[in-house]
Amino acid sequence: MVEPAPDQGLVQRKLRLLMELRRAGIADARVLGAIEKTPRERFVPPAFADQAYENMALPIDHGQTVSQPYVVALMTEKLEVGERHNVLEIGTGSGYQTAILARLGRRVFTIERHRELLQVAEARLDALRLRNIVFRFGDGTKGWPEQRPYDRVIVTAAAAEAPSALIDGLAPGGVLVTPVGGDRRDQQLVRIRRTDDGFQTEELGLVRFVPLIAGLPRQDGANG
Repeated sequence: MVEPAPDQGLVQRKLRLLMELRRAGIADARVLGAIEKTPRERFVPPAFADQAYENMALPIDHGQTVSQPYVVALMTEKLEVGERHNVLEIGTGSGYQTAILARLGRRVFTIERHRELLQVAEARLDALRLRNIVFRFGDGTKGWPEQRPYDRVIVTAAAAEAPSALIDGLAPGGVLVTPVGGDRRDQQLVRIRRTDDGFQTEELGLVRFVPLIAGLPRQDGANG
């Protein structure tokens, strides 16, 4: 089957976004390459497709968002994903961040508490032929115990503090990147690294994320 010709308008907007990310300090060529290869327009509602390569967060179903491309790039760069790393992602959402991670690591284990979001994301990622992703419907605050210890963990929603199940599950040298803060207007992106002496925490800048909620939505929880 012949692939349709790329929309030149989208191509130009993507190149402009990549230049903007570089100017903002994103320097990891692997991260920029993964963003370049990932069609963000497929991860946003059709009404927002023309804004897919604007450097802004966009809404999806269930009150969630596709994060701002700069924040996706920053979190991914700070996660330091190597080709042999398995990545645990808390909050699949649209699947956009998942796709970026899948192009960088060995395997991505992604958890989403909204069943419908998970199903739609899985179909999108399958259409992109990204086969190194394992999906789970569940409560991300509990982690994925069967996959401990974790090489890399990324959390795409903010809690007052990073869930202890995720921190305690880090492998030696493991890295967790997560927004922390109970108030949307006062959230800090942090990187937690497990060292021989304990845990090292680094602040990476102010961000704004939807809240990380323990448990399952009432309707999905009743069905599962």
